[in-house]
Amino acid sequence: MLKEFKDFLLRGNIVELAVAFVMGVAFAAVVNSLVNNLVMPIVAMIIGKPSFDDLTFTINDAVFRYGAFITDVISFIAIAAAVFFFVVKPINAVMARVTKPTEEEVSDEERRHQELLAALRAR
Repeated sequence: MLKEFKDFLLRGNIVELAVAFVMGVAFAAVVNSLVNNLVMPIVAMIIGKPSFDDLTFTINDAVFRYGAFITDVISFIAIAAAVFFFVVKPINAVMARVTKPTEEEVSDEERRHQELLAALRAR
């Protein structure tokens, strides 16, 4: 039973998943730092403050912190923009340069049409 457990733990999928998780956590820390230290100060310059956490309203002793929600939405949009512009776009550009253009698959019907056109031109 211990051997099976050891085999399970050392199986490639579990190790790769663990590595991916650790890398994801580290990447999340970098992206959060980028947003908190570079993007949110820009938001503060435009709007006047980087955090809306102190905006609240109260109904029957229940405090609604809508400012925290606004801050989280702005952070989410900033994180999504940072990932898109600093990760996705550069990787897509690199991959477009590295990968060779693949020849398009031609359907059987299109191939027959091309053969018929070639035969008619040969006459």
